[in-house]
Order: sequence, then structure tokens, then C-alpha cells
Amino acid sequence: MAVEDTQPLITHLIELRKRLLNSIIAVLVIFLALVYFANDIYQIVSAPLIKQMPIGSTMIATDVASPFFTPIKLTIYVSIFLSAPVILYQIWAFIAPALYKHERKLVTPLLISSSLLFYIGIAFAYFVVFPLAFGFLTKTAPIGVVMSTDISKYLDFVMTLFMAFGVAFEVPVAIILLCWMGVTTPEALKQKRPYIFVGAFVVGMLLTPPDIFSQTLLAIPMYCLFEVGVFFSRYYVGKGRRDMEDVQEDEDRSEKDS
Repeated sequence: MAVEDTQPLITHLIELRKRLLNSIIAVLVIFLALVYFANDIYQIVSAPLIKQMPIGSTMIATDVASPFFTPIKLTIYVSIFLSAPVILYQIWAFIAPALYKHERKLVTPLLISSSLLFYIGIAFAYFVVFPLAFGFLTKTAPIGVVMSTDISKYLDFVMTLFMAFGVAFEVPVAIILLCWMGVTTPEALKQKRPYIFVGAFVVGMLLTPPDIFSQTLLAIPMYCLFEVGVFFSRYYVGKGRRDMEDVQEDEDRSEKDS
């Protein structure tokens, strides 16, 4: 391999290392700021279940180190979630030099909207889904069974739901991107509504814990967000492909002139 070929590769690797370090530093700074409040953060996250538990029952820790490590683990997750805009910006900054001007214009609103939708999905899970789901699950326990959830199991459960709803709420962004690139059209998506509706429940089954309540509470908002994405995507249909064709025409014209 020639020296000229290795130089761009080394430059890209240095830039990638810089972006990774910036992302790690952002997560670390937020973590250090929050770690003192780790137990308080866990108390906030566990509040929807504790409010629904029978009087006298409490959460338990079946592992000796769980009371210490579980809140710390949750704080790490929270730090990553809160630093998501910084991480997304670092990704954008790394790929920006390879983008055309019209593509860069789309990236900024895309980053803002995807971050907001991710947080809205998490908020929807916490304020809407958790009270309903835990209220239902705690009342279905057989007679003689006292519900005492392990704190680490609970953390795994809620983090699965947080990620599922955060990702699911990105559906409008994904649809707008597909229509912008010319991969599909709003009309084609409208014709596939019955399949999308069934697919939403399949995705809900795969992303959420194995109870029909959580699956339904994810599938219905996901389908509603699909309709939102279809509505707004009509303003972006094929714009990316047309812009690419315009850029290619300009490049061909410049080559002919030269």
C-alpha cells in the first residue's frame, strides 16, 4: 500500500478516535455529576412499581452486591441517555465531510427530532405505560403470592421498555428518511397499512417483555407514529434523490466546461 493511500486512512482513524473520546468524556462527566444521586435516581425509576405494590410489600435484593451496583448501573444508563445528543453530534461531525451540502441541511433537524422523539418515548413509557402495566401486573398475582421484585430484575425490565419505546418513537424519522431517499412513497406506505398494523404488534412482541399488556401499549403508539411519519413524509418525497441528480448534473457540466 502506498503512503498516499495510508494517509487518508490514518486521518480518518485519528478523527474517529477523537469523536469516540468526546462521546466517552460526555458520558463520564454526566455520570460523575449524577453518581452521588444514584440511589435517588433508582428510587425515581422504581416509583411506578412501588406505588402499585400491595401495602407492606417491598422490593428485594437477592444478591449481596445488588444494593450497591444496581443504582450505579442505572446511573450509567441514564448518563448514556442524557448524552445521546452529544453522541449523535459526534457521529454527524465524523461523517459530515463526506456529505453533500443538501444532505448536511437535513442532518441538523434530523438529529434534533430523533433526540426529542427518543426522550418522548422514554417519558411515555415512564408516565403512561409503567403505571398501567404495573397496576395490571400487580393485580393479577395469584392468591397467596406476595409480589416482591428483585431490584436488578426490575432494572433489566424497565431498561428493556425504555429502549423499546425510545427506538419505536423514531418511526416518523425513519419513514421521512426512506421517502426522502426515494426508497418508498407515502402512497405505497398507505397501501401497506394492514401489514404495518400487524407488524407493529410483532415488533412489540419482540422488543417488550412477554406480556400482552406491554406489547399492546408499544404497538398502538408505534402505529400512530407511522401515520404521523406518512403525513409529514409527503413534503420530502424523493427530494434526496432529486438533489443527488442535480449535484451529478452540476458535476458533469463542470467537467464538460473544463
